[in-house]
Amino acid sequence: MTDTKQGAAHLNQDTFATTLTGAGDKPVLVDFYAEWCGPCKLAAPVIEELAIEYAGKAVIAKVDVDAENKLAQDHRVMSIPTVIVFKNGKEVDRMTGFAGKDGYVKMITKAVGE
Repeated sequence: MTDTKQGAAHLNQDTFATTLTGAGDKPVLVDFYAEWCGPCKLAAPVIEELAIEYAGKAVIAKVDVDAENKLAQDHRVMSIPTVIVFKNGKEVDRMTGFAGKDGYVKMITKAVGE
């Protein structure tokens, strides 16, 4: 049996908007991060775990702010990690700093219920 589980999608300027619109009414959690950021390194395995756990229920994605600086600017990301939850293409929640798995689960759960 082949393992078809995938991790978080890595978004760029070309795929960001289509990912939000393509999600329909599913929430899209986006982790804005950088490779050199200590707290981002703590968040990374949690984000990957959520991508597997919420497959089909939510879209979990990442944006490297160094590679995609315009996306970070467009979404007013001033500190990293910043996690933003979008639903129906609109921002519905935001958290700056590493919230731990429980914090991110609460954000997704809240967005699913909206």
